[in-house]
Amino acid sequence: MSSEPSLTILDPNASDEPFPPVEFAWDEPNGLLAVSGDLSPQRLINAYQSGIFPWFNENEPIYWWSPDPRAVLYPQAMHISRSLRKVARNKGYRISFDENFAETVSACAAPRSYSHDTWITAGMHKAYCQLHKLGVAHSVEVRNSQNELVGGLYGVVSRGVFSGESMFSREADTSKLALLALAAHMDAWGYTLIDCQIMNDHLKSLGAVGIARESYIKQLKHSRYPKPHRWQLIEELDLSHWNQRTNLS
Repeated sequence: MSSEPSLTILDPNASDEPFPPVEFAWDEPNGLLAVSGDLSPQRLINAYQSGIFPWFNENEPIYWWSPDPRAVLYPQAMHISRSLRKVARNKGYRISFDENFAETVSACAAPRSYSHDTWITAGMHKAYCQLHKLGVAHSVEVRNSQNELVGGLYGVVSRGVFSGESMFSREADTSKLALLALAAHMDAWGYTLIDCQIMNDHLKSLGAVGIARESYIKQLKHSRYPKPHRWQLIEELDLSHWNQRTNLS
Protein backbone atom coordinates (compact mmCIF):
# COMPACT_ATOMS: atom_id res chain seq x y z
CA MET A 1 0.00 0.00 0.00
CA SER A 2 1.46 3.37 -1.03
CA SER A 3 1.89 6.03 1.64
CA GLU A 4 1.19 9.73 1.46
CA PRO A 5 4.24 11.89 0.70
CA SER A 6 5.76 13.47 3.78
CA LEU A 7 5.83 17.24 4.28
CA THR A 8 8.99 18.86 5.64
CA ILE A 9 8.36 20.82 8.84
CA LEU A 10 10.75 23.74 9.16
CA ASP A 11 12.15 24.97 12.46
CA PRO A 12 10.87 28.50 13.27
CA ASN A 13 14.10 29.17 15.19
CA ALA A 14 16.53 28.15 12.44
CA SER A 15 16.36 30.77 9.70
CA ASP A 16 19.43 29.35 7.95
CA GLU A 17 17.87 25.89 7.70
CA PRO A 18 18.01 24.63 4.10
CA PHE A 19 14.81 23.88 2.22
CA PRO A 20 14.22 20.38 0.89
CA PRO A 21 14.88 19.88 -2.84
CA VAL A 22 12.01 21.23 -4.93
CA GLU A 23 11.63 17.79 -6.52
CA PHE A 24 10.07 16.71 -3.21
CA ALA A 25 7.11 19.07 -3.70
CA TRP A 26 3.67 17.49 -3.79
CA ASP A 27 1.74 17.02 -7.01
CA GLU A 28 -1.50 17.81 -5.21
CA PRO A 29 -1.79 20.47 -4.02
CA ASN A 30 0.60 21.42 -6.76
CA GLY A 31 3.96 22.54 -5.44
CA LEU A 32 3.46 22.25 -1.67
CA LEU A 33 6.94 21.60 -0.29
CA ALA A 34 7.23 22.55 3.38
CA VAL A 35 5.39 24.06 6.32
CA SER A 36 6.20 26.29 9.31
CA GLY A 37 9.52 28.10 9.67
CA ASP A 38 9.51 31.90 9.78
CA LEU A 39 9.47 34.94 7.48
CA SER A 40 12.91 36.22 8.38
CA PRO A 41 14.88 37.94 5.60
CA GLN A 42 17.45 35.14 5.56
CA ARG A 43 14.83 32.42 5.06
CA LEU A 44 12.88 34.41 2.46
CA ILE A 45 16.00 35.18 0.43
CA ASN A 46 17.01 31.52 0.58
CA ALA A 47 13.51 30.53 -0.55
CA TYR A 48 13.40 32.78 -3.60
CA GLN A 49 16.94 31.84 -4.61
CA SER A 50 15.79 28.21 -4.49
CA GLY A 51 12.61 28.76 -6.54
CA ILE A 52 10.33 28.62 -3.50
CA PHE A 53 7.82 31.16 -2.12
CA PRO A 54 5.46 31.40 0.90
CA TRP A 55 1.71 31.44 0.41
CA PHE A 56 -0.81 30.99 3.22
CA ASN A 57 -3.90 32.56 4.73
CA GLU A 58 -4.44 34.33 8.04
CA ASN A 59 -4.43 31.92 11.02
CA GLU A 60 -2.67 29.21 8.96
CA PRO A 61 0.90 27.99 9.34
CA ILE A 62 3.40 29.20 6.75
CA TYR A 63 3.21 27.03 3.63
CA TRP A 64 6.10 26.99 1.13
CA TRP A 65 5.54 26.25 -2.57
CA SER A 66 7.38 25.42 -5.78
CA PRO A 67 4.71 24.56 -8.38
CA ASP A 68 5.19 22.65 -11.61
CA PRO A 69 4.68 24.09 -14.18
CA ARG A 70 5.82 27.60 -13.28
CA ALA A 71 4.17 30.68 -14.77
CA VAL A 72 6.73 33.13 -16.18
CA LEU A 73 6.71 36.23 -18.36
CA TYR A 74 9.68 37.01 -20.57
CA PRO A 75 9.86 40.83 -20.54
CA GLN A 76 10.15 41.28 -24.31
CA ALA A 77 7.21 38.92 -24.89
CA MET A 78 4.54 40.81 -22.94
CA HIS A 79 1.33 41.27 -24.91
CA ILE A 80 0.48 44.97 -25.16
CA SER A 81 -3.05 45.63 -26.33
CA ARG A 82 -3.78 48.80 -28.25
CA SER A 83 -5.97 49.98 -25.39
CA LEU A 84 -3.12 49.53 -22.90
CA ARG A 85 -0.70 51.32 -25.20
CA LYS A 86 -3.22 54.17 -25.42
CA VAL A 87 -3.48 54.34 -21.62
CA ALA A 88 0.31 54.45 -21.35
CA ARG A 89 0.53 57.34 -23.78
CA ASN A 90 -2.50 59.49 -23.11
CA LYS A 91 -3.84 59.10 -19.58
CA GLY A 92 -1.18 61.15 -17.82
CA TYR A 93 -0.20 58.54 -15.26
CA ARG A 94 3.08 58.86 -13.41
CA ILE A 95 5.04 55.67 -12.85
CA SER A 96 7.70 55.26 -10.18
CA PHE A 97 9.87 52.56 -8.63
CA ASP A 98 10.20 52.15 -4.85
CA GLU A 99 8.59 55.50 -4.14
CA ASN A 100 6.41 54.00 -1.41
CA PHE A 101 6.89 50.27 -1.03
CA ALA A 102 4.85 49.88 2.17
CA GLU A 103 1.85 51.74 0.72
CA THR A 104 1.96 49.55 -2.39
CA VAL A 105 1.94 46.34 -0.33
CA SER A 106 -0.96 47.68 1.74
CA ALA A 107 -2.89 48.48 -1.43
CA CYS A 108 -2.27 44.94 -2.72
CA ALA A 109 -3.61 43.59 0.58
CA ALA A 110 -6.78 45.70 0.54
CA PRO A 111 -10.16 43.95 -0.06
CA ARG A 112 -11.13 43.48 -3.71
CA SER A 113 -14.58 43.87 -5.23
CA TYR A 114 -14.85 40.08 -5.50
CA SER A 115 -13.29 39.13 -2.14
CA HIS A 116 -12.53 40.51 1.31
CA ASP A 117 -9.89 37.85 1.98
CA THR A 118 -6.17 38.46 1.59
CA TRP A 119 -3.08 36.29 2.00
CA ILE A 120 -0.93 39.40 2.63
CA THR A 121 -1.06 39.28 6.41
CA ALA A 122 0.44 41.83 8.77
CA GLY A 123 3.39 39.48 9.20
CA MET A 124 3.87 39.22 5.44
CA HIS A 125 3.70 43.01 5.11
CA LYS A 126 6.40 43.46 7.74
CA ALA A 127 8.59 40.74 6.27
CA TYR A 128 8.59 42.15 2.74
CA CYS A 129 9.21 45.67 4.01
CA GLN A 130 12.33 44.24 5.67
CA LEU A 131 13.37 42.76 2.33
CA HIS A 132 12.78 46.14 0.72
CA LYS A 133 15.10 47.82 3.21
CA LEU A 134 17.75 45.28 2.20
CA GLY A 135 17.29 46.15 -1.48
CA VAL A 136 15.82 42.75 -2.32
CA ALA A 137 12.12 43.63 -2.72
CA HIS A 138 10.86 46.40 -4.99
CA SER A 139 7.62 48.10 -5.97
CA VAL A 140 6.17 49.81 -9.02
CA GLU A 141 3.64 52.58 -8.40
CA VAL A 142 1.15 54.20 -10.76
CA ARG A 143 -0.29 57.58 -9.77
CA ASN A 144 -2.96 59.60 -11.52
CA SER A 145 -2.97 63.33 -12.26
CA GLN A 146 -4.14 64.01 -8.68
CA ASN A 147 -1.06 62.08 -7.42
CA GLU A 148 -3.28 59.31 -6.01
CA LEU A 149 -1.88 55.78 -5.94
CA VAL A 150 -4.16 53.92 -8.36
CA GLY A 151 -2.15 50.86 -9.37
CA GLY A 152 1.02 48.96 -8.69
CA LEU A 153 2.82 45.76 -7.86
CA TYR A 154 5.69 44.45 -5.75
CA GLY A 155 8.06 41.51 -5.83
CA VAL A 156 11.45 40.07 -4.98
CA VAL A 157 14.66 40.05 -7.02
CA SER A 158 16.92 36.99 -7.22
CA ARG A 159 19.87 37.49 -9.58
CA GLY A 160 18.24 38.22 -12.97
CA VAL A 161 14.70 37.14 -11.99
CA PHE A 162 11.92 39.31 -10.57
CA SER A 163 9.34 37.26 -8.65
CA GLY A 164 6.07 39.15 -8.71
CA GLU A 165 4.08 38.79 -5.49
CA SER A 166 0.91 40.83 -6.00
CA MET A 167 -0.59 43.69 -7.98
CA PHE A 168 -3.62 45.95 -7.64
CA SER A 169 -5.61 48.49 -9.64
CA ARG A 170 -8.03 51.20 -8.57
CA GLU A 171 -8.51 52.53 -12.08
CA ALA A 172 -8.88 50.53 -15.28
CA ASP A 173 -5.67 48.93 -16.58
CA THR A 174 -3.38 50.48 -13.95
CA SER A 175 -2.06 47.12 -12.71
CA LYS A 176 -1.32 46.21 -16.34
CA LEU A 177 0.42 49.56 -16.73
CA ALA A 178 2.61 48.77 -13.70
CA LEU A 179 3.51 45.39 -15.20
CA LEU A 180 4.21 47.03 -18.56
CA ALA A 181 6.59 49.49 -16.90
CA LEU A 182 8.28 46.65 -15.03
CA ALA A 183 8.69 44.55 -18.18
CA ALA A 184 10.09 47.46 -20.19
CA HIS A 185 12.69 48.24 -17.55
CA MET A 186 13.49 44.57 -16.88
CA ASP A 187 14.26 44.23 -20.59
CA ALA A 188 16.39 47.39 -20.67
CA TRP A 189 18.28 46.42 -17.51
CA GLY A 190 18.97 42.85 -18.66
CA TYR A 191 16.77 40.78 -16.38
CA THR A 192 16.00 37.25 -17.60
CA LEU A 193 12.33 36.86 -16.72
CA ILE A 194 9.45 37.84 -14.47
CA ASP A 195 8.30 34.97 -12.27
CA CYS A 196 4.49 34.98 -12.06
CA GLN A 197 4.43 31.80 -9.94
CA ILE A 198 0.98 30.36 -10.73
CA MET A 199 -0.79 30.73 -14.06
CA ASN A 200 -4.24 32.26 -14.46
CA ASP A 201 -6.21 33.59 -17.44
CA HIS A 202 -5.27 37.20 -16.70
CA LEU A 203 -1.54 36.46 -16.76
CA LYS A 204 -1.91 34.32 -19.86
CA SER A 205 -3.61 37.20 -21.67
CA LEU A 206 -0.57 39.36 -20.89
CA GLY A 207 1.85 36.85 -22.40
CA ALA A 208 2.78 34.63 -19.46
CA VAL A 209 3.63 31.02 -20.29
CA GLY A 210 4.01 27.89 -18.23
CA ILE A 211 7.40 26.18 -18.13
CA ALA A 212 8.55 23.06 -16.32
CA ARG A 213 9.78 23.65 -12.78
CA GLU A 214 13.12 22.10 -13.72
CA SER A 215 13.51 24.63 -16.52
CA TYR A 216 12.58 27.51 -14.23
CA ILE A 217 15.10 26.45 -11.59
CA LYS A 218 17.81 26.13 -14.23
CA GLN A 219 17.06 29.62 -15.59
CA LEU A 220 16.97 31.03 -12.07
CA LYS A 221 20.33 29.51 -11.13
CA HIS A 222 22.03 30.56 -14.37
CA SER A 223 20.45 34.00 -14.80
CA ARG A 224 22.94 36.82 -15.10
CA TYR A 225 23.04 39.70 -12.70
CA PRO A 226 21.50 42.70 -14.49
CA LYS A 227 23.52 45.70 -15.55
CA PRO A 228 23.84 48.49 -12.95
CA HIS A 229 20.62 50.47 -12.57
CA ARG A 230 18.73 52.60 -10.05
CA TRP A 231 15.38 51.35 -8.86
CA GLN A 232 14.75 54.71 -7.26
CA LEU A 233 14.91 56.53 -10.58
CA ILE A 234 11.50 57.84 -11.65
CA GLU A 235 11.05 57.78 -15.40
CA GLU A 236 8.32 58.34 -17.92
CA LEU A 237 7.25 55.16 -19.66
CA ASP A 238 8.87 55.40 -23.09
CA LEU A 239 7.93 52.48 -25.35
CA SER A 240 9.59 53.82 -28.50
CA HIS A 241 12.76 51.72 -28.14
CA TRP A 242 10.73 48.67 -27.22
CA ASN A 243 8.17 48.56 -30.04
CA GLN A 244 10.04 46.12 -32.27
CA ARG A 245 10.72 43.65 -29.44
CA THR A 246 7.26 43.30 -27.95
CA ASN A 247 4.05 41.61 -28.94
CA LEU A 248 1.39 44.16 -29.85
CA SER A 249 -1.95 42.34 -29.72
